[in-house]
Amino acid sequence: MAGKHDWEEPQTGFTLIAGTDEVGRGPLAGDVVAAAVILDPARPIPGLNDSKKLSESKREDCFPLIQEYAIAYAVARATVAEIDNINILQASLLAMRRAVTALDPQPEYVYVDGNRLPVWDYQAEAVIKGDSRIQAIAAASVLAKVTRDREMIAFEESFPGYGFAQHKGYPTPVHLAALESLGPCEIHRRSFGPVARLLD
Repeated sequence: MAGKHDWEEPQTGFTLIAGTDEVGRGPLAGDVVAAAVILDPARPIPGLNDSKKLSESKREDCFPLIQEYAIAYAVARATVAEIDNINILQASLLAMRRAVTALDPQPEYVYVDGNRLPVWDYQAEAVIKGDSRIQAIAAASVLAKVTRDREMIAFEESFPGYGFAQHKGYPTPVHLAALESLGPCEIHRRSFGPVARLLD
């Protein structure tokens, strides 16, 4: 069947299993956004895949289905100020911790995308390329990506000229050229090289 994805569903012995992922480690602007999701095994999400493998319209289609079908979901963030203060890796882990902590009901076990676990008391496992292996992580990646993309599109109006709706804050040639001519705005991450250089 076209579009069918082979997921790994490891047997943990737990019922309430969350997946968490973050979006926005690479951009020069905007918050890092994380989501956490506990899926209902009886209600699979049609068309679900790693957010990077879905088109924007497919992600938008999945977004409300995840919210409707999931047992629980939460979206959280670490701000630009926090990113500059504690670094992007720590801010990403903080955002994921906030998302998981906000779940109701709370999970018995958590799969975290990547190779690092946040500091917390949950039974958990870090899964490299988890967004293409574990359904709950994929669902979290879609919620985080759609949320962050919508925010960056909205910033186009507040901060015109940077092209945020187009590149979502990533360091594309268009963004770097705008940064050079306009200088950083208040949602730029001052600790990131291309921004820091202009502030020196």
